[in-house]
Amino acid sequence: MESKKISFKEERIRKITTLYYSQPEIQKAIFEFSKNREICPRYFEGFGKRPDSFEYPGDIFELVKRGATSFNCSEELWSDPLKIQTGMNEKQLNELRIGWDLLIDIDCKYIDFSKKATQAILKVFKNHHIKNYGIKFSGNKGFHIILPFKSFPKEIAGEKTKDLFPELPRKILAYVRFKAEEEMRDLISEEELEAFKDTKIKKGIKCNNCKEIAQEYILTEYLCPKCFRRELKKIFHNEKKEFKCPDCRTQFKINRADKIYECKKCNISSKDKPDNFSRHIEIDLFDLMGLDLILISPRHLFRMPYSLHENSGLSSIVLSEDELEKFDLKDASPLNLKVKNFMPKCKENEADYLVREALDWTKNNQISSGESKEILKGKYADFKPIILESIKDEDFPPCIKNILKGISDGKKRGLFALINFFRSVGMNKEDMEKRIYEWNKKNEVPLREGYLQTQLLWAYRKKPIMPPNCKEFYQGFGACQPNEFCNLIKNPVNYLVRKNYISNNKKEKKITKKINKNN
Repeated sequence: MESKKISFKEERIRKITTLYYSQPEIQKAIFEFSKNREICPRYFEGFGKRPDSFEYPGDIFELVKRGATSFNCSEELWSDPLKIQTGMNEKQLNELRIGWDLLIDIDCKYIDFSKKATQAILKVFKNHHIKNYGIKFSGNKGFHIILPFKSFPKEIAGEKTKDLFPELPRKILAYVRFKAEEEMRDLISEEELEAFKDTKIKKGIKCNNCKEIAQEYILTEYLCPKCFRRELKKIFHNEKKEFKCPDCRTQFKINRADKIYECKKCNISSKDKPDNFSRHIEIDLFDLMGLDLILISPRHLFRMPYSLHENSGLSSIVLSEDELEKFDLKDASPLNLKVKNFMPKCKENEADYLVREALDWTKNNQISSGESKEILKGKYADFKPIILESIKDEDFPPCIKNILKGISDGKKRGLFALINFFRSVGMNKEDMEKRIYEWNKKNEVPLREGYLQTQLLWAYRKKPIMPPNCKEFYQGFGACQPNEFCNLIKNPVNYLVRKNYISNNKKEKKITKKINKNN
């Protein structure tokens, strides 16, 4: 049997891989980054088995000896990657997932523009008080930027951030993409943009609201010369433009034709809002930046730092910001590399402001476009807040009173309970925020104001839900000290409703008694 002929390219890459991956420092760099990640080797024939993980640095070279040419890994972090199974539902994946890094894959058609797109995104980070991030060359024409999971709040409105994958990172990337487009305009000269007129990069009239390229069509009025029937039709590029009258089968004549631009995302038409669209043809910088939101998806893999690229033969090297500026493809040659850590040392909640701004932008963007994708599910999907005539602190349940005194342990759980309690009883936004901030000052170690803002912002985006039921949740941080009345209810809101009813009833009886006495 004739053996398969190996191409010159494959033969060359295989020789490089053996020499390259035999280096202990390369094995160590790949191994260290692989911890808590699903890994997958790649061969010329395709990807290896999933899930997989490394037990020792030497495992990498063993796979290379079997034909592996590169290594990919997940942006999600797992307690045990080997327990992942195809077909797992969201709940099962959440139980295994311990976090996720925000991995931004910049893959422009041209390396120089990939560099500028990366610089634009880094500028967005700096504008949002983020100083610690990792940068690496993708191995071909782009770059990867990483923000560690540690940078993000652990909880948002009582939901664990680790469970908000891929929805939250997608929203963050959409916002970063939008802000980076503004920065990109300052980095690219008119001469450079002019050079792209003859390329296949998407061009057209932009929606000024979302900066996306609008859809173009001709709104055409057809007139039947025989029976005078009129019809309006949207005629798109390369579409049939001749029609017959459905009544008399006579060929329609074009009576009027207007060029119309329509943004599907914002549901805005130039027919109604002509000022919402750019006056001149523009290059789609989003397309140029090569940022795809779909890439953030469950079990998505990306090339590991210091893994080789099969097509280019170059290494996915880690870069500093200064090195990015001067980067040339020859710098990623597998020979004589200096190994650096892709994962930066970051501060906890460093990306808190970015998250808040991204959520706020998403909310506003959805409102302006008439879009609403979030659907509340579960037990309280149809819950509506109870509007009480008067809310007295004395009628609050013991658990809420104890939280409001200030606590040393379980402050985040306490905040979650307070927000949902106040919203459930119809407290207005201004009063609620005032009470939350006053409460935080009483805590032994107050929560950061940025964290409070993030939780409040997240809560406002959703329908009110009831706070957790009594006992277990509040016992966990010492707030549950039940009285006799607590035995009659299951939720803090029910406690206040009953107390409020009794208080108002007593007041009514006193007034009635006084009126009767006077009469």
